[in-house]
Amino acid sequence: MTRKSPHRTARIATAVVTVAALTVLAACSSGNDTASTTPTATSTAPTSPAAGSESASADATTSEAATSEAGTTEPATSEATSAAPGDNGGATDTGVTAESILLGTTQPLTGPAAPGYSKISAAMKAYFDFVNENGGVNGRTIELKISDDGYNPANTAKLTRELVLQDEVFALVGSLGTPTHTSVLDFVAQNEVPDLFVSSGSRNWNQPDKYPTTFGWQPDYTVEGKILGNHVKNEFDGKKVCSFGQNDDFGADGVKGLEIALGAGGIADKQTYTPTNTNVGPQIGALQAAGCEVVVLFSVPGFTALALGTAAQLQFAPQWVISSVGADIPTLTGFLKEATVPLLEGAVSDSYLPVSTDTDNSWIAMFREINDSHNGAAEFDGNVLYGMALAFTTVQALQAAGPQLTREGLIAAVQKGGFTGPGRTPFRYSETDHSGFSGSQIVVVEKGVATPTGPVYVTDDTDAPLTEYTTEQPEAPANGLPG
Repeated sequence: MTRKSPHRTARIATAVVTVAALTVLAACSSGNDTASTTPTATSTAPTSPAAGSESASADATTSEAATSEAGTTEPATSEATSAAPGDNGGATDTGVTAESILLGTTQPLTGPAAPGYSKISAAMKAYFDFVNENGGVNGRTIELKISDDGYNPANTAKLTRELVLQDEVFALVGSLGTPTHTSVLDFVAQNEVPDLFVSSGSRNWNQPDKYPTTFGWQPDYTVEGKILGNHVKNEFDGKKVCSFGQNDDFGADGVKGLEIALGAGGIADKQTYTPTNTNVGPQIGALQAAGCEVVVLFSVPGFTALALGTAAQLQFAPQWVISSVGADIPTLTGFLKEATVPLLEGAVSDSYLPVSTDTDNSWIAMFREINDSHNGAAEFDGNVLYGMALAFTTVQALQAAGPQLTREGLIAAVQKGGFTGPGRTPFRYSETDHSGFSGSQIVVVEKGVATPTGPVYVTDDTDAPLTEYTTEQPEAPANGLPG
C-alpha cells in the first residue's frame, strides 16, 4: 500500500477548513479543572447523550447518570430473569439489595477527552436500561452512577473515593482514562472493590498480584502497537516511521508494541503531547523536519484531529496510522468537518469490535435497535458501540457471579472467563491475566469509511508472534441478552 499523490494534495488543500474546525477542541479543553458529580436518580425514560461530538452537552453533566427501574415488558427467557435470593432480605454485599445492583464509573463528560467519549457512559446506561426492562440480572436491576472527572486525575481520585466510601457502589465499571484511573489503583485495591473493564488499554490493569480486583477490557496498547507495527512493516517497508502519542502509559505502551514489531531503532522520531496543551505545532513540525513518512498516533480523538489539522497547515502529509482509541470517524468529523474525508483518506487503524457502520453485522443491528429505543436514537458511532459492548460483558459477568452476588464471587467469575460477545477475538481473562481482548484486525479508511482488511490477529504484550484467529464471531442473541 502506498500513499497516492491525489490524497496528499486534497489533505493540504483543506488546511484552511481544518484551522477553523480545530478551534472546537481549544474550547472544549478549557475549564477541565473542576469536575461535577452527577446525581443518581431513578427514571423510566433513558437520558440522551451529547447530540454532537464537539462538546459534552450540559444535560449530560447533570442528568446522564440517572439510574433505571425495571420496565413493564415481559421478561425474556434468560439467566438474567431468575428470581432474586431471599436470604438477608436479598442483600448479599455492599451495593446489592434484593432489587438492585449499584455500579459506579468515572467518565470525561467535560474536558479534553469529552468529545466522543462522553457518549460511552450514556450507551452503557442505555444497555443496562434494556436489561432492566427484561428482568434485570437474577431479578435485580442495574443502577449506574456516572461521575464526571473532566479527564483530570485529581478529580478522579476524589470522585472514586466518593463512589466507594460514600455511595458504596458494589463495583466500578468502565471507568475511563489511563492517567485518570491509574491514580486510583492503590485505593481501589486497598478497598477490595471490583474494578471491571477499565476503558483504556493500559497494561496497568493487568497486574493481578498488585491489583487483584482490576481488569482491562479492550486490547492493551502494546498488543495494538504490535499489530499496527506489523502492518507498517509489511506495507510500508523502507519508509521512515515516527510516532506521536500521549505522554503517559497510553503513548508509551503503544510505542513499546511498535518497537517489538519494527525492531530496535525502528522508530526514527518520537513526539508526545500533554492533554491540557492543545498547541501541537512544535511536535508536528519536528516530525516534518525529521522527514517522517509514516506517523503512528496513540492519541485521543481531539488530539488526532489536532495532529492531522496541524500537519495540513504545514503541508505535511505522511501516511497516518491511528490507534483505535483516536480513530472514530464520526467523532473526528465533529472537529474536522468537511476536511475529515480528505484528511483521513488512506489512514490505517485497527478494530477489535465490528465496524459501527456494518449494518449487516448482527451485533451492530442489535445495538442500533437498543440505541434507538433506549438512548434517544443518538448518532451511532464507535463510542456508542463501545459503551454497549462493554455493558454486555458486564451483564455476563454479573450473571456468572450468581444470585448470591458478592464482590469475591464477581472477581472469580471474571477470572474464570469464557465470555463471548461482539469482539473479533477472545478475552484473555484468567487468574494470572487481567487484560481484555487478545487482538484486533487492521482497517483502512477509504472515502470516509473504515473497511476491515487482512487477518484478525491475536498476541500478547511481550515478544510472542502474531497468530491468525479464524474462529467465526458468534451471532448476537435474538433477545438482546446474554444467555
